[in-house]
Amino acid sequence: MAAARSIGSGARTAPSLWFWLALAGIVILADQVTKTAIVGAFLLGDVRPVTDFFNLVRAHNPGAAFSFLANASGWQRWFFIGLGLVASAAIVWMLRTYPQQKLFCFAVTMILGGALGNVIDRMIHGYVVDFLQFRFAFLEGLFHGGYFPSFNIADSAITLGAICLIVDELRRVIAARKG
Repeated sequence: MAAARSIGSGARTAPSLWFWLALAGIVILADQVTKTAIVGAFLLGDVRPVTDFFNLVRAHNPGAAFSFLANASGWQRWFFIGLGLVASAAIVWMLRTYPQQKLFCFAVTMILGGALGNVIDRMIHGYVVDFLQFRFAFLEGLFHGGYFPSFNIADSAITLGAICLIVDELRRVIAARKG
């Protein structure tokens, strides 16, 4: 009987849709507040070292992850806005459909908050504001100077959500094999 129960469900009652939407809202707020602070304090291309491996920067990305489609003629702005909105609608449906799966809901909520944070940038600016920059010597073979592409809070939330989705699926597979 325990195997039939959803992985990550924990307590008998699941958080409401409003809980997950509020959490996504917190991600969006944190993302937009930090981006607004960077836009107010930095000129495009400014770099402020924080440690020997971490800088605050101001970069603009009209593309997607790793500047995918950044050099397209402008249509990518509307494509990524549309994609973000469609994905957000699908995520809200998933949150309503699987409320008992807490890790899954957390994962897609992080993706929702991150996606909408970047959609807001695209709608307002036409590009996404990135400001976190890390440099590691072991990355020199992959990235010029070892600098990982700049990113933001929204990107971090999307990455956390993707990792949690993988963990959730691994837990589900392991539980199914045991059960």
